[in-house]
Amino acid sequence: MPSTETGGVPGRRTGRFPVVDPATGETFAEAPDQRPEELDGVVDRARRAWSGWRAEPAARAAALCAAADAVAAAGDDLARLLTREQGKPLAESHAEVARTAARLRYFAGLTPRTRRIDDGRPVRSEVRWRALGPVAAIVPWNFPLQLAAAKFAPALAAGNTVVLKPSPYTPLATRLLGSVLAAVLPEDVLTVVTGREPLGARLASHPGIRHVTFTGSVPTGRAVAEAAAGSLARVTLELGGNDAAVLLDDVDVERVADRLFWAAFRNCGQVCMAVKRVYAPVRLHAEVVEALAERAKSVTVGPGLDPGTLLGPVNNAAQLARVERVTARALADGGRAAAGGHRLDGPGRAGHFFAPTILTDVPPGSPVVTGEQFGPVLPVLPYRDVDEAVDAANGTGFGLGGSVWGTDLDRAEAVADRLDCGTAWINHHAELSLAQPFAGVKDSGVGVAGGPWGLYGNLRPFVVHRPEEVAK
Repeated sequence: MPSTETGGVPGRRTGRFPVVDPATGETFAEAPDQRPEELDGVVDRARRAWSGWRAEPAARAAALCAAADAVAAAGDDLARLLTREQGKPLAESHAEVARTAARLRYFAGLTPRTRRIDDGRPVRSEVRWRALGPVAAIVPWNFPLQLAAAKFAPALAAGNTVVLKPSPYTPLATRLLGSVLAAVLPEDVLTVVTGREPLGARLASHPGIRHVTFTGSVPTGRAVAEAAAGSLARVTLELGGNDAAVLLDDVDVERVADRLFWAAFRNCGQVCMAVKRVYAPVRLHAEVVEALAERAKSVTVGPGLDPGTLLGPVNNAAQLARVERVTARALADGGRAAAGGHRLDGPGRAGHFFAPTILTDVPPGSPVVTGEQFGPVLPVLPYRDVDEAVDAANGTGFGLGGSVWGTDLDRAEAVADRLDCGTAWINHHAELSLAQPFAGVKDSGVGVAGGPWGLYGNLRPFVVHRPEEVAK
């Protein structure tokens, strides 16, 4: 998962900072560089808005439905701006906007359930639910709107207010989203702040924040948890992923190749739960490499605003340098690029473009296997038996997702059940319903997002006891 730190963002703190179009590598706009001390007023206003917002659940639900309608109506403007600053193809930006609206509508329909506890005593005990207070939502650059909504939609539905900070690489569409929502939500219920560090660190440690929800890199997630500990704020951390796809020996390679390729390369591989390594049986390894390399060589790479583009650029120069670095290391370790393996330069490619890359013969200890490349690079590794494949799949510090691919679904499910991760898919990957929980294990995160679990993660239990009868 990308860091939300600002390393590589040029310019000094002058009140505004530049925003780069990754398709050109050039600055095309600026965003406000808010000072950390400004957060005191922002959080205080969010705290004061909280008392009214939490008081009327029906009004909240209606406001969130209106917010969903407003996002859908602004879809064209949001999508174009998102593509301009993030780089993804315009069709994917439209899908992200639609998902943002859908998430608002989904959580508008959820309400926490009061639970009666019957423990045999002559006392009526009820568990009710209360909002936490102001929530800090800190969002990375790969899915700025969708991941923002994954944080603020359940928080708002639960009766909290939200201070939302996007990555300084992708602040513009989030600012526009904030303006769209401000037209239908009460004042100060959702506030967008933009800026470079130490703005995010100050927000995570602010004593007025009661819940910090963060998506980003493992090192930054640890720093966020340490910062939030000072005020004992609740934390939800969705961190890195190094998802493995295990292909069984009965897999139909040609039948699954397209799904497998896009599970790894959607959004130029910049997806926390993308397939980041493939394990194939020795006898099928060459066939898998060839099938994936064929697709990597034929896919259209270009600016996201071009209608024919299927893969856009890497979002920022720092991430492009990382992708180049881990690829060069894999090749130096003895790996071979069956497709790609290099930056794309030349006319019309002045931006952060990297050729879709399929690697083979990579040692299992190479960083492209053990770490998170977060770009358009995929190693394919052979295995001799399923136990070896499962051990390898579970052999990193990550545990976000994983998948198993084969014809015998019962057998595939039995193997999937052995994966040490939060979500396991069979014959597909990285597909989530709004109604299901999403969580990682090990270094991939703390807490749960999605579905009712995401709603309750923004609430605290409140227990009321009363006697069944009035004492005489």
